[in-house]
Amino acid sequence: MQDVQNMHGDTKWFTHDRFGMFIHWGLYALPARHEWVRHNERISNEDYEKYFKHFDPDLYDPGLWADAASNAGMKYFVVTTKHHEGFCLWDTKMTDYKAPNTPYGKDLIRPMVEAFRSKNMRVGFYHSLIDWHHPHFTIDRLHPLRDDPNREELNQGRDIRQYAQYLHAQVRELLTNYGQVDVMWFDFSYPGENGKGKDDWDSENLIAMVRELMPNVILDDRFDLPYGWDIKTPEQYQPREWVKVDGKPVVWEACQTFSGSWGYHRDEESWKSVDQLVQMLIDTVSKGGNLLLNVGPTGRGELDYRALDRLKGIGEWMYRHSRSIYGCTQAPDEFVVPQDCRFTYNPDNKRLYLHIFAWPFEQLHLDGFAGRVEYAQLLNDASEIRWSERKNEGDLLTLHLPVQKPNVTVPVIEIFLK
Repeated sequence: MQDVQNMHGDTKWFTHDRFGMFIHWGLYALPARHEWVRHNERISNEDYEKYFKHFDPDLYDPGLWADAASNAGMKYFVVTTKHHEGFCLWDTKMTDYKAPNTPYGKDLIRPMVEAFRSKNMRVGFYHSLIDWHHPHFTIDRLHPLRDDPNREELNQGRDIRQYAQYLHAQVRELLTNYGQVDVMWFDFSYPGENGKGKDDWDSENLIAMVRELMPNVILDDRFDLPYGWDIKTPEQYQPREWVKVDGKPVVWEACQTFSGSWGYHRDEESWKSVDQLVQMLIDTVSKGGNLLLNVGPTGRGELDYRALDRLKGIGEWMYRHSRSIYGCTQAPDEFVVPQDCRFTYNPDNKRLYLHIFAWPFEQLHLDGFAGRVEYAQLLNDASEIRWSERKNEGDLLTLHLPVQKPNVTVPVIEIFLK
């Protein structure tokens, strides 16, 4: 076995690009009431079969998806090749439970990979460690049949080791049939009583195989192992600071949704505004992280109109402000962030980007900046921002702003440091 503890993928591009699209798509798009609908409603394989028989995304055009992502400023994507329901979006040889056997009749992954690559976006595959459809996946505390009175009888004859072989074989397919894969995003472990973890997935051997087949691939952290991963993946919350492990900053990625669901949810209404999403992206980069923002396509293969609206709004901001995101990270601690603002910093050209979440009246004070600034401008139009200095007041530098907020979602001042 390879020494997976000391093997890591290539995160240089990842920490430069900062912004990606997550895609959660599967049979759950048809019930359209959360990707965990099987778990939530305790649906058996037999009752879930109607969605398999009626899955026909006839409007699927991955070129339109890639356009929407690229125009929003996203640089990579991660798609659910298989979610917990067990349905596979590609033409796997390991099961008949796959897109080519639905009314749609074709591999959904290959044209998606080709479309996103044509936009110079990197390729990522999400693959569920969980599989509620597989006959050898033992019924546990998250399984749809967890409350079935015949559960013990149903578990007889199930062999999680056989399921692990199936899991590994499918990952091998994904890493040998679609060219370079830049991210493998596995989800998820829940060890403990009546759960599953590293021994069930045979995580060490799984990681070793992935590293052998795709040495530069980036792996997430959900194998139930303290090593072998490249990125930490906080989900549905914004960390207060740069994510650390054993006190040391690590590469990390916030995975977030437009609304409260990952899969298409017709009636879910807690959709974030463009303002919230742009601020979320800025906040993430200001803490040294990436943002992976999720869409849940419909059962006919389209992106939700609300997602398209948000992507368009993010793209309008990114068109003029992306250099405060790409190649940027957390600013050095010596720079004190004003209230209602975030700094990002490009260490290559030593430019500081001041993102203003609440537009002040005419003046914005920067403590400790006197004598350190060469030039300042609004990033959206390169219009000069003048300043004054008061070294006898704690090296205070005061930016003199226009009374009216610029007509952008979040104004950014680009500060050229001496």
